[in-house]
Amino acid sequence: MTLTLTLVRHGRTHFNARRILQGHSDSPLTRTGREGVRITAQHLAATPFTAAWSSPSGRAVTTAVEILRHHEDLRLRTDRDLREYHFGWYERRPETALDAVVDWSTLVTEVLAGTHPGLPGGEHSADFMARTQAAFARLVERHLGTDEHVLVVGHGLALGAYLATLEPIGLVPLPNASVTTVEVDEHGARITSLAQDVAGQGAIAARPALAPVA
Repeated sequence: MTLTLTLVRHGRTHFNARRILQGHSDSPLTRTGREGVRITAQHLAATPFTAAWSSPSGRAVTTAVEILRHHEDLRLRTDRDLREYHFGWYERRPETALDAVVDWSTLVTEVLAGTHPGLPGGEHSADFMARTQAAFARLVERHLGTDEHVLVVGHGLALGAYLATLEPIGLVPLPNASVTTVEVDEHGARITSLAQDVAGQGAIAARPALAPVA
């Protein structure tokens, strides 16, 4: 039996459009963001979801609710550990403010390795990685051994961090409202499709970080 996880990044927000860091902060979806989510929702309308999970952040819940308009029999559950990385003092500030003190690729490489001590007022990367992995471990444990198909709506860095634990791919830029699929069975987890930009949202607010060279 194979458990299928469909991972969807939330729709584009006003902060995304303005290249402002969100993290634990929140921002509503833009008009373009809402349209993109509706396109993704239509793309997933025939997917036989059996469960739905989301980060409790408003932008993720809004995205999940729109997708579930096509799956009215499902109840949305949230998990606090699916929240985005906490950028501390840099939340609600331009990405350039963070770039001025640390290169994004360097930061992300250390975050994925669990070695970054955290930005001022933020969370230690080891705590972030631990809670992200714990959230997916609980989800998989709950549904493993079935042919269920589970929707998970979350964030660029948080979803990317989970994917990076499955394969040495670094942080893959996940466009807003993009779709990624993971299959899990008794042999482990594997990525079967990655960062499908079905809504055509492009690279805005989707920043890559290369995998470290061995």
